[in-house]
Amino acid sequence: MKNIVILISGGGSNMAAMVKTALRDNWAQRYGARIAAVVSNKADAKGLAIAAEYGIATAVLDHKAYASREEFDTALAALIDQHDPALVVLAGFMRILTPAFVAHYAGRLTNIHPSLLPAFPGLHTHQRAIEAGCKFAGATVHLVTAELDHGPILEQAVVPVLSDDSADTLAARVLTQEHLIYPRAVAHLLQKM
Repeated sequence: MKNIVILISGGGSNMAAMVKTALRDNWAQRYGARIAAVVSNKADAKGLAIAAEYGIATAVLDHKAYASREEFDTALAALIDQHDPALVVLAGFMRILTPAFVAHYAGRLTNIHPSLLPAFPGLHTHQRAIEAGCKFAGATVHLVTAELDHGPILEQAVVPVLSDDSADTLAARVLTQEHLIYPRAVAHLLQKM
């Protein structure tokens, strides 16, 4: 079985969309894959309760308990590796990962970013797109490399930026597309494994 480990920091809406798609499309039978665990760096991440409702193993590893980013990433990799992951999926995991962590999962670590990369890496993407006068915004699924919000693009979705958009209204429209493209990108990767 190809195990998928999903990392979250908050509400887990992309994780929930992935779980629902995996069940609906029967990834276990189709790809020999399952979502084996959901891990968060925050104990109050609402996505943990969602994962538990689906019977998925959950774990919390508080990054504040570690003296350095390297120590946290080493402990995180050890926790993830207990599930023998074929893929590690970042779904709103709000931590910058060390190059050693990224190298450990090279080619099997994915992320979703709420912009049309390479435009607007980092935070506040929707406000930055509006301020720049963009006519279109969107989301990108990519393989993770040591450089923040870079790496080979797997999927993108485009949404228009409306004249009356706020960062929140644009974010909500982009999020609906994230929920479609992230599971699709993961399914394509599983198909190739």
